[in-house]
Amino acid sequence: MDIRGDGRLALQPFALRPVALVAAVLFAVLIALSGRYGFHRDELYFLLAGRHPAWGYVDQPPLTPLLARAGTAVFGASPTGLRVVPALLSACSVVLTALLARELGARRGGQVLAAACCACSGYVLAMGHLLSTSTFDLTAELGVLLLTLRLLRTRDGRWWPALGAVIGVTLLNKQLVLSLLLALLVGLLATLAWRETMPRPRPGTARLLLGPLLALLLALLISSPTLWWQATHNWPELKVARVLSHVDGVSGRLLFLPLHLLQFSPILVPVAVVGLRRLFLDDELRWARPVAVAYPVLCVLVLVGGGKPYYPLPLLLAVTAAGCEPVVRRARQSWRTLAPLLLVAAATSALAALPVLPVSAVAVTNAVDIDQGEQVGWPSFTRAIAAAWTSIPTAQRAHATLLTSNYGEAGALARYGPAYGLPTAYSGHMSLYEWGPPPDGDDGPVLLVEQADGQHRLEQPFSDCRTVTRIDNGLSIDNQEQHAEVVLCTGAHRPWSVLWPSLREY
Repeated sequence: MDIRGDGRLALQPFALRPVALVAAVLFAVLIALSGRYGFHRDELYFLLAGRHPAWGYVDQPPLTPLLARAGTAVFGASPTGLRVVPALLSACSVVLTALLARELGARRGGQVLAAACCACSGYVLAMGHLLSTSTFDLTAELGVLLLTLRLLRTRDGRWWPALGAVIGVTLLNKQLVLSLLLALLVGLLATLAWRETMPRPRPGTARLLLGPLLALLLALLISSPTLWWQATHNWPELKVARVLSHVDGVSGRLLFLPLHLLQFSPILVPVAVVGLRRLFLDDELRWARPVAVAYPVLCVLVLVGGGKPYYPLPLLLAVTAAGCEPVVRRARQSWRTLAPLLLVAAATSALAALPVLPVSAVAVTNAVDIDQGEQVGWPSFTRAIAAAWTSIPTAQRAHATLLTSNYGEAGALARYGPAYGLPTAYSGHMSLYEWGPPPDGDDGPVLLVEQADGQHRLEQPFSDCRTVTRIDNGLSIDNQEQHAEVVLCTGAHRPWSVLWPSLREY
């Protein structure tokens, strides 16, 4: 590791060409596979939310729906058109991971290995294939970590405004970055001894004292519209988070660590272990030790809060980046040893996260990753609803209502329904509740979709309900809509404006 005369770690030249090549290959693979199945239920929801622009939604800030709307407007209203943005963001994540390795002293080989580890991670592949809030969050959190390391290494206060701006933009997409910042703060407070080994600040860097305040003000300024929306709507995201935590329950917490490592890639875990050990034990990287402490702290925060196992994975990528330089140095024949392992990691991750198998074989991978099954069956779902709609007498259809159980179904009908002459589909699920209720004048029959749990909750406020058909995707794929009942009721017990609050679902 090279140390400059003033005691600071010297940055190595950035391996631009090989890192860019890794990013380009990842982008090409993601685009090539982007249209093999179809839209994911969450993507259909984002497309629908993009038609109702707002500073916030019940379950998310506004950025991802806006990206969905912009992506399809520029690249086409198809799965591939929608997924150009996620592929670009994942390519950026590869570059950022290489820059993290460089920040931690990696030379050319270590930087390329860091880029390759990022590109071979199942989590990165999954986020690059589908548009989700976590897609942008991955790239943004890697940017936060890079700027944090730059501040820790240089103690140059000029980086604070950039950090505040990135945090503010990230808050427009998801509030999860607050957990990351809390974990980093705990790491910093737990490792204050790093200051003893740092050189004195350069002349003029006394501005560092004002840096955190400036970063905070910038972050609040940028994210204030969505924070205000949440505050004026009684923080519905917190309600959604509590519901999701309750749904996952104890089993979700018990499976946290295995799923966390599986989603990352078990083959890459040894590199992460080397990186964690290096950050804790290498005195020359003592300044970066807060990141090492932050990783287990964030895992505990997510575990206690009932969050998803992939929430700490951006931080795990930073830890992995720290291990790439020593792994390259120690590996005999270097890439002849590492390349086969990376190929195995890429193949296993692609099998789990990408649509590499024929649609007829999705049931196999769906047992590992349920998001695979949520990308198929939507056109056939819409055809079944359209056929059931024709069972309503023509004279009554003008006052009939289409009601769905969740946002995926409503999003599918918004995307495919107009071709079959279907009307607007309503739902009390998540933000769709805000876009209702149906007009009170629509007092005719109600066609609704009941989940296949046999409880028939949705039809309770309606009269004379009978099952018209059942959903069958024809592929024996057990997703949320498989075997759902399409139910026709003669009408509602009360006007929609009175009934609507009872249909709200988080």
